[in-house]
Amino acid sequence: MEGLSESSRPVIGQGFRLQWESAQDAHVLLYPEGMVKLNPSAAAILTRCDGARTLADIITDLERTYSAEGLRNDVLAFVTVAVERNWLELRT
Repeated sequence: MEGLSESSRPVIGQGFRLQWESAQDAHVLLYPEGMVKLNPSAAAILTRCDGARTLADIITDLERTYSAEGLRNDVLAFVTVAVERNWLELRT
């Protein structure tokens, strides 16, 4: 995706709200027309997208939190889709 780099600072898109929904037992992304129930991986990424952290920061934090290596490509792929769906906006 053009404009996506590890220095990008993703933030939840305008018109969307990320929250824990106990009835769904999951994080959800709410928007005026509905709701997206997130799987644990998507929630782990989106909860870190605060507009202050870079993608590099998010990747490092996820790898540290989950004692995993090599998450970069998966995180970038998810963020690319999330930006295309307007779930995320990128700040530079």
